[in-house]
Amino acid sequence: MDFELSDEHKLIRETVRDFAEREVKPVARELDEKGEFSFKLTKRMGELGLFGMYMPPEYGGQGTDILSYIIAVEELARVDGSQAATLAAHNSLGIGPIYQFGTEAQKKKYLPQLCTGEALWSFGLTEPNAGSDSRGTKTSAILQGDEWVINGSKIFITNGASDINKGCTVQTIFEDEQGKKQFTTILVEAGTPGFRRVPMHDKMMWRASDTAELFFDEVRVPRENLLGEVGQGSKIMLHTLDGGRLSIAAMGLGAAQGAFEMALAYAKERKQFGKSISEFQVNAFKLADMATKIELARNLLYKACWLKDTGRPYGKEAAMSKLYCSEMAGEVVDAALQIHGGYGLMKHYDIERFYRDQRLLEIGEGTSEIQRLVISRLIGC
Repeated sequence: MDFELSDEHKLIRETVRDFAEREVKPVARELDEKGEFSFKLTKRMGELGLFGMYMPPEYGGQGTDILSYIIAVEELARVDGSQAATLAAHNSLGIGPIYQFGTEAQKKKYLPQLCTGEALWSFGLTEPNAGSDSRGTKTSAILQGDEWVINGSKIFITNGASDINKGCTVQTIFEDEQGKKQFTTILVEAGTPGFRRVPMHDKMMWRASDTAELFFDEVRVPRENLLGEVGQGSKIMLHTLDGGRLSIAAMGLGAAQGAFEMALAYAKERKQFGKSISEFQVNAFKLADMATKIELARNLLYKACWLKDTGRPYGKEAAMSKLYCSEMAGEVVDAALQIHGGYGLMKHYDIERFYRDQRLLEIGEGTSEIQRLVISRLIGC
């Protein structure tokens, strides 16, 4: 087994880390404080080729493997969860379903603009009463002639309301002529009459990412906006979430790495009882545990990426990675804040933002409870 990253992977890590340190870190605290989405940073991520990384060049992508993309998310999350969320949601939830299930015409129409950073796309699955129970979808779609007519709402949709959002892949319930209700996904472009997007503010975490409520009131879109086939909605949703779990796992890994580095640096600088607090065994052991957990998480996540990149089944490992990396991030960030003591509770120290941001990782893209349910089924329970 070869655990060495390729030169290409190393270059991607160096490039994204440099961008995150030089351009994201100086403004991350201010953007978080204001709850402000950054069009400038989103455009820069596009210029670096971070959107659509694993898309083929004919659709505007970079043609990289999944591991390259995951490393990019990891490095952004090491500095700022909000920017990592923008990148992760757009690539896994926005672009992914169109590439995997779209017609050639849909791919050529949407993907090139979505790989530049000039436009974002979202995925409308969650509803007020359909979270972990994704099959509780109430948003409806009916066919009238050559048009879909959509009514309903979605909530907690990342990248759903900004001015550069160009649309959303919406899971709906379609009732066929026999009265059978089938989950069906439809592409709805921003600006379509009756499609209203409302930004959600006052969030505890990812305050500089774009989160939206979506409302559909007699929204009419062409019949050819169907993504995949009628009744294929659950398949598309589950396939999308498998890939999305890798992204959330990468965010957990990156957040833990960033928190660990902050804690280690602070412990070496902070002096109590005449010596650096890193010299006290209680803190040294805490840091050792943090480093060990991060290493375990990285190996599990990278294995899941290797499975996906080599065409092997990866659903179980994706769920395991998402579960372990997200919960590990909570443990590491909590320990890092403890090392900072009272200062860790102040906004002047970035660990306070990390403490808030990591909490979503155990909820988004399937809660920890749902991950355990998925894993238990995949191991034959």
